[in-house]
Amino acid sequence: MHRRIIVPGALGAASLMLAIPASAAAHSPGAPGIGDPYYPAYGNGGYDVSHYDLRLKYQPATDRLEGTATILARTTEDLSRFNLDFLLDVGEVRVNGAKASFTTSGEQELEVTPRKPLDKGAPLTVVVRYSGVPSSKQAFGFTSWHRTPDGGVAANEPEAAAWWFPSNDHPLDKATYDVSVQVPDGTQAISNGTLQSTSSRLGWTRWNWRSDQPQATYLATLAVGKFDLTTGTTEGGIPVVNAYSRDLGANDGAARASIERTGEVADWLSEYFGPYPFDALGGYVPNTTTGYALETQTRPFYSPRQFANGSNVSVVVHELAHQWYGDLVSVRGWKDIWINEGFARYAQWLWSEHEGEGTAQELADYTYASHPADDPFWTVRPGDPGPENQFDGAVYDRGALAVQALRNEVGDEDFFAILKGWPAKYAHGNASVADFQRYAEEVSHRPLAALFDTWLFQPSKPDAPAAGARSLGKPSEAPAQPRSWRRIAATNDVHEH
Repeated sequence: MHRRIIVPGALGAASLMLAIPASAAAHSPGAPGIGDPYYPAYGNGGYDVSHYDLRLKYQPATDRLEGTATILARTTEDLSRFNLDFLLDVGEVRVNGAKASFTTSGEQELEVTPRKPLDKGAPLTVVVRYSGVPSSKQAFGFTSWHRTPDGGVAANEPEAAAWWFPSNDHPLDKATYDVSVQVPDGTQAISNGTLQSTSSRLGWTRWNWRSDQPQATYLATLAVGKFDLTTGTTEGGIPVVNAYSRDLGANDGAARASIERTGEVADWLSEYFGPYPFDALGGYVPNTTTGYALETQTRPFYSPRQFANGSNVSVVVHELAHQWYGDLVSVRGWKDIWINEGFARYAQWLWSEHEGEGTAQELADYTYASHPADDPFWTVRPGDPGPENQFDGAVYDRGALAVQALRNEVGDEDFFAILKGWPAKYAHGNASVADFQRYAEEVSHRPLAALFDTWLFQPSKPDAPAAGARSLGKPSEAPAQPRSWRRIAATNDVHEH
């Protein structure tokens, strides 16, 4: 918290202090960050959001976005002021119906001072009217808005929201969403959740999307451009909406051949992770030059580059696995990224096993043998990699090795019980690596501190017995490369955020 300290000295200052009502003096500004040590400025203190209603108008030709965001929240402390994370130009802010004063600070802070102080536990409605050109805005030296030949896309991790709507931008504050976007006729607006309706008037079409299950801000996405939409349902009855840029060129066929298997992959993953947790599903491929994919909730973002060498269902497996590990259960802090990436990579290993292209153990053996003891790969600690290594390949591959080590330690029966029980235990919430260790110990009835320390926190290569490797020997007897290896390695761009 930041409190203004008044040093009594002059009589006028003392008189001013006496004039402040006691109730107002007890209120103080909310913190400008939610408390994440990796990203101190991300998120905000003092309130909890329950719903975002976003009404937007976007012009692809100029990249101009106009919007009105209505944010429903509740205060968690007595507030004289609070912050939102936002980058575009604000014209007006209202708090509980009354105009509020506002200013900007830092890289992305919108400071809002309501007309009257807010008491702890009070309902809070914030309306922000804004406009701007998202591609012209940067924070911390980069942009999370991708300009495309026919529009723009908001998709990045650990942040993207600030480029298109004001928010409490941290996974700890999940909310539901209504996203309504007006675009020129012939252009499509893609977002999360279910498409509620479309309507056209005077040359503009409005697309209305709804996400009625809690969603982290970085998992909210917006893509505007000329897309071809396909629809279907999974065997479990979940509606699927996929979208492909009409300008994918040679990558179009491979992208469709991969993403059109989304329903099949989600049904298969549910055998391991439990029922698919949301009421919508799909994926989209805009014509971006970025290389990564992202688990935007219910509708992952894929770069065309993911399909430059042909179809790759493995990347679809990775992003859909995140719907359980990352989206349904989100990180408590960004240092807990292993829970997202280690298990999404391990899902790819399980898919390899399913396809008969190499077992998870064979992939673990090959990964372990591919990195000598002096490889910097082993210096990255997946359990707390630091912000500079948060998306390092070791978090993915060494992270998956840790998952295989857990499987070898507790046996398949307990391992698969953990795999399915974890998303159910923390559904729609947040959890840490320590929470996962405790849960695995409860299910397996085994002490696992040493195993977790070895695989997630020691900056060195575990010895072969600790690895549980079964094909290790002399260099000339190194494990054979599994057939799925190159296809899985081709998805390593998913972490190049």
